Amino acid sequence: MDTRLRIFICAAFIFFTSFAAYGQDAVAAGRKMFENRCSGCHGADGNGGELGPAIARRVVNLTDAQIKTTILEGIPTRGMPASSLGDPELPQLISFLRTMRPRRMGFQPYRLKAALAGGKSLEGMVVAESFEDAALKTDDEKLHMLRRADGGKFREVTSEVDWTTYNGNIGGNRFTTLSQITKSNLKHVGPRWIFTMPNASGLEVTPIVSEGVMYVTNANECYALDAGSGRQIWHFQRPRTRGLIGNAAGGMNRGVALAGDKVYMVTDNAHLLALKRADGEVAWEIEMADWHKNYNATSAPIIVGNLAITGTAGGEEGARGFVAAWDKDTGKEMWRFWTVPLPGEPGSETWKGKGIEHGGAVAWFTGVYDASTDTVFWQAGNPGEDYNGDDRLGDDLYSDCILALDAKTGKLKWFYQTTPHDLWDWDTTETPLAIDANWEGKPRKLLVQGNRNGFFYVFDRTDGKLLLAKQFIKEMTWATGIGPDGKPLRVAGQEPSEKGTRVCPSQDGATNWYSPSYNAATGLFYMQTNEKCSVYLKRPDEFAFGRAFLGGAQRVDGNSKPVRVLRALDLQTGAVKWEIPQVGSAGSWGGTLATATGLVFFCEDSGAFVAADAATGKVLWTFEANANWKGSPMVYQFDGREMIGVAAGGSIMAFGLVE
Repeated sequence: MDTRLRIFICAAFIFFTSFAAYGQDAVAAGRKMFENRCSGCHGADGNGGELGPAIARRVVNLTDAQIKTTILEGIPTRGMPASSLGDPELPQLISFLRTMRPRRMGFQPYRLKAALAGGKSLEGMVVAESFEDAALKTDDEKLHMLRRADGGKFREVTSEVDWTTYNGNIGGNRFTTLSQITKSNLKHVGPRWIFTMPNASGLEVTPIVSEGVMYVTNANECYALDAGSGRQIWHFQRPRTRGLIGNAAGGMNRGVALAGDKVYMVTDNAHLLALKRADGEVAWEIEMADWHKNYNATSAPIIVGNLAITGTAGGEEGARGFVAAWDKDTGKEMWRFWTVPLPGEPGSETWKGKGIEHGGAVAWFTGVYDASTDTVFWQAGNPGEDYNGDDRLGDDLYSDCILALDAKTGKLKWFYQTTPHDLWDWDTTETPLAIDANWEGKPRKLLVQGNRNGFFYVFDRTDGKLLLAKQFIKEMTWATGIGPDGKPLRVAGQEPSEKGTRVCPSQDGATNWYSPSYNAATGLFYMQTNEKCSVYLKRPDEFAFGRAFLGGAQRVDGNSKPVRVLRALDLQTGAVKWEIPQVGSAGSWGGTLATATGLVFFCEDSGAFVAADAATGKVLWTFEANANWKGSPMVYQFDGREMIGVAAGGSIMAFGLVE
C-alpha cells in the first residue's frame, strides 16, 4: 500500500473515532443534565411524567435552533420555566435529546412462545398487547394478530376480506360484496374502536387492511394498527421538511399501497418509500423529484405487477407534472410520462407562450388500473398559472386530462381533456371507475368519471371513445354542454378578471377527489357534489421557486348559499335519480362507499356518518361523529365481523355490529 494512502487512512480512523467518542461524551453529559433538570417533569427518557408531557415525539420535528429557543425562553403559558444554560451545556443537552425515542404507553416488546389452540405454537417478539389481544412478530418477519383464549393460550384471528389498495378495487370502485351489515340491522351498527393519531387533525387517509393489520398515514408518518382493536403495532415517522411549500406542507397524506412484505408511501418532499410491513423500517427510498423545485407529494401509490406507480403535487407552484413507475423491489425507475411536453414535443403546440415552462398539470392523486386492457388510468391536474392563461394560449395538453397509459411502458394509449385551457383550477383528478356493463344492449368496457367541471363522463376504456357527457349540477355558468368534437361549449365572459368574475361551479369543483362508488344492481353512480360558485380574480404573476404561481385568486361567492349534495346518477343516461342535500357550508371532503346489501355510506357535510338506501336515497342511519370530513370510507372483514373504517378529524374510527 502507498505510504501516503496508509497515513491518510490512519488519520481518518483517528479523526472519526475521536469524533465518535466526543459525540458519546456529549450525549452522556447531556443525559446527566436532562436527568438533573428536566426528568422530574418529562421523565428520564422524555416520555412524560406526572408533572409534564412527553417530548420524545416532539423533538424529532424541531430544529436545533427551535429546541434552543424553547429551552432558553421556556413556555410560560404551559408551566415550563426558562433556563439559563449556555455553551457548552446547550449543545450537549440537544445531543441527548436527539437520542430519545418515543415509547408507547410504557410498552416494552418481549419474546414469547405463544401456545395456540390445537397444539401448535408461534414464537417471536410481542410488539403490542392488551388484556385481550397481542401482535406477535415471528422470526420470518411476519406479523400475527392474536387473541387470548382459555388456559393462557392464544388463537390467530382471521382476516377474510381485506382492503389492499386505496379504493379497495384497483379499478376505482368503492363497492363491497360483504353482506353482514344490512338495512334490517343498521340500527345495531356503532363504533367498535377509535384510534386517535397524536398531533393530527383533518386526516385525509383511507385506511388499508391486509392480514389483520391496518395501515394509516399522516404527513411523513405511517401507523400499523391491529385492525380488530385499533391498537398500535408500530409507527414510522420522520421530520417534516422545513421550507416546503404546497399541499404537503399542510400535513396531508392520503395513504399507502401494499405488496408482498412492503408498505409503499410518499413523503412530503416527494420521496417514495418502501417500508417493511413487519416493523416499519425503511427497505428503500428514492427521490421522485427535487422538492426545492416546488414539488411535494400527498397521495397513495398503486401497485401494478412489479411496479409502484404514483405522481407528485406542486401544480399551484408551477412544478412540471408526471406519472412514473418504479420497481417495487428495488426502487429503480422503470418509466415516466410527463404531463407537460417540452417545446417541440407532441402536444407542445397547444401551449402558446412561455407558460409551458412552468405548466403544472401535476398528477397528484391516485390513479386506477384495468387488468383486462393492462392500462393505467391516471388523472392530470390543471395548468399553471391557475387563473391567468395569457402566457399559455391554447388547450395546454396534457393538463386536465384522463390519461390511458400502457402499464408496462408508460406509453400513451389515449387521452381525453375535460377542460381545455382551464382558468378555474378544475383538476381532472377525480377518481375514474373501470366498470364492465351493458351499453346500448351490449357488453362494454367503460370508464366513468364525475368531473370537477360539472360534467359526468362515460368512455369506452379500450379506445377512449366518449359515449356520454351530461351536466350533473344545477347551476353551471361556464359551458352549455359538450360538442360533437368532445370539447365543452364555452360561455363567453367567464374568464377571471381584475374586477372579479362569478363562475359556477366553484374552484372546489362540482365534485373533487373524494371517492365515488357504483352499484351494478341499481345501475347508479354515487358521488358527493357541490352547488357552489366562486368569484375569480386575475392578476399578473411571475414564477419563482419557493412560492405559489396562481396568476390571481378566488373566493366563494357570498350571494348564494353553498350546498353539498349526495347524488345518484343513472350510468346509462347521467340523469340524477335521487339526491340528498346536506347541512353545512359545502366545505367537507368525505366520499362514499356502496354495498351489495343496497346501502350507500357517506360523510355528511355537518359532520355525521350516514347510510342511505342505494335505490331510493332514503336516509336509514346516522352517527354523529362531529367530524370535518377529509377522507372516504372503506370496508373489511376481521375475525368474521364486517368493519367500516373512516378517518374522522384526527382519529380513525371503525364501525361494526354491536351486540
